[in-house]
Amino acid sequence: MHVVISGGTGFVGRVLVPRLLDAGHQVSVVTRSPDKVRALYDGRAGGVTLDALPGRFDAAINLAGETVALRWTARRKREIRDSRVNVTAALRIASEAAGAHSLVSASAVGFYGDTGDNPRDETSGPGTGFLADTCMEWEAAAQSTKLRVTLVRLGFVIGRGGPGINKMALPFKLFVGGPVAGGRQFIAWVHVDDVAGIFQWALENQQVSGVVNAMAPVPVTNREFSKALARALRRPCWAPVPGFMVRLLFGEMSRVILESQRALPTRTLALGYTFQRPDLLPALNDCFQR
Repeated sequence: MHVVISGGTGFVGRVLVPRLLDAGHQVSVVTRSPDKVRALYDGRAGGVTLDALPGRFDAAINLAGETVALRWTARRKREIRDSRVNVTAALRIASEAAGAHSLVSASAVGFYGDTGDNPRDETSGPGTGFLADTCMEWEAAAQSTKLRVTLVRLGFVIGRGGPGINKMALPFKLFVGGPVAGGRQFIAWVHVDDVAGIFQWALENQQVSGVVNAMAPVPVTNREFSKALARALRRPCWAPVPGFMVRLLFGEMSRVILESQRALPTRTLALGYTFQRPDLLPALNDCFQR
């Protein structure tokens, strides 16, 4: 099928697009730089602008969104929100006009807010705060009566070259890594291979619609994640980072680091997806293989 992808040159897109091409799909990547897309994918995928999408295509995948991993100012929060909500709405409207049958759109585990020790899954309601509010608007922008819509709530995505895991690994590489703010908060992590796998699975299977969670089946605490990361890097895990320091450095954005996200992919598993990298240490080892 002909698939239009927004965010197709990002970390997840660079794993997903080759998989779709290898599966025989035609891929058009939404971009401001078509030449960059052709070079990145050896001419196998085309580049299109958001205001000049193909007149006909079969399905769309939405991965667009500015990073949340920077200090939040009022302007930054507006960019985070608009880059998700506005692009999603534009892609959904274009998909409806083009006669597409499916839209698979990213969302995020931030939908659930701070879960504490209580598990959440696809049946759980939203939390509170900026990220939860943004996720609700983001998901609402994808809703359609003309398309099969699947919403993929992403956890913390790791993988080789991933910007998030590279930032987290830096203090460990410098021998000053350790758990953050006591380390009791849960991290809903997922390997990029599974993120790409879930998007492709949702695209190709008509029975998959509604919300599916994209995070490993067994959530871990920050302390457990830190110990596994240290082991993968062959470094000690001995220098805990106090919560006040994180709040001082990152302001409101520190909620991303300090809040607990104990989310489970209950519906994803029930619908038949099999995780490729469900175990943390092997997944982290893959991130740093030489």
